[in-house]
Amino acid sequence: MPNRTIIMDFLLMGFSEQREFQILHFVVFLIMYLIILTGNLLLIILVVMNNHLQTPMYFFLINLAIVDLGSTTVTIPRSIAGALMNIRNISYSECAAQMFFFLFFLSSDLFLLTAMAYDRYVAICHPLHYMSMMKWGTCFQMAGGAWMGGFLNAAIHAGTLFSLPFCSTVIHQFFCEVPHLMEISCFDSKFSEIRVLIFSALLGVVSFMLIIISYVKIFKTILSMSSVASRQKAFSTCIPHLLVVFLLCGTGLFSHFISNSGSSYIWDEVLAVIYSVIPPMMNPVIYSMRNKDIKAALWKLFNQRVTNQNTKQLKLKQHLSAVDRGAFAHVHLVY
Repeated sequence: MPNRTIIMDFLLMGFSEQREFQILHFVVFLIMYLIILTGNLLLIILVVMNNHLQTPMYFFLINLAIVDLGSTTVTIPRSIAGALMNIRNISYSECAAQMFFFLFFLSSDLFLLTAMAYDRYVAICHPLHYMSMMKWGTCFQMAGGAWMGGFLNAAIHAGTLFSLPFCSTVIHQFFCEVPHLMEISCFDSKFSEIRVLIFSALLGVVSFMLIIISYVKIFKTILSMSSVASRQKAFSTCIPHLLVVFLLCGTGLFSHFISNSGSSYIWDEVLAVIYSVIPPMMNPVIYSMRNKDIKAALWKLFNQRVTNQNTKQLKLKQHLSAVDRGAFAHVHLVY
């Protein structure tokens, strides 16, 4: 077995050691992070400020936006700062915390998507019982279960992986990712992978199967509807959720299979961007693209800001006019 020492710091190698590529890394990641912040925060504000959007579907959508903000905030700002200041070191505890919270938010994302699939199933297959089946207490329990499931999954991963000794400190990634940490552990990687990933794989398969079963029943109900308008309305509420599910699962599976096929470190980093950054950046766009309520709320917010700005300008003009009239009257009295 190789020599082992106490690890105090890891080295995140990032995309390149050349300064030009580090600046490019900084600019691209900063733009993506600003897009993620703007899109998800705007979505949360729209739902909170509009009473007609405060329904179970949008409640889960707020949780999904929080998860997307959390998963990217854990990794991107640290990567941006490292690229800008050419800092590669990350402490042992910070690396463990980064991996834990990233897995926590990523797992919670999948569980929330499962809860949202059940919400769509109840809304379409049992519309008359929707209010009784999807009470606020039930929604809070489902969301809380998703967050707790994510916490448990992340705790098992972090506890198992960081109980292993590490034979190297070099991580060929822009954040502390599980496969790359397994590569530098001193035990056999396959044995470690089975121990760490078996519980997560079971949870992922169960969640994905529940989503598939929900949508099989949903599509059966939709196809049995006699009204074309009803079918179109039902499809319009399901398509964004399905796109988000396939975007998250598709990018994750694609990245996993490509990385296991012996790809280079650069490809691993690009694939990590695809599954960790692209879904949070695209989710607000997907949910707003075919959602008339979101568009109406956004248009209302925009019009309200324009109206408020016009009102302020009108009041300012009236005030200035009053001041001018007062000054003219004062001058007239003097002369």
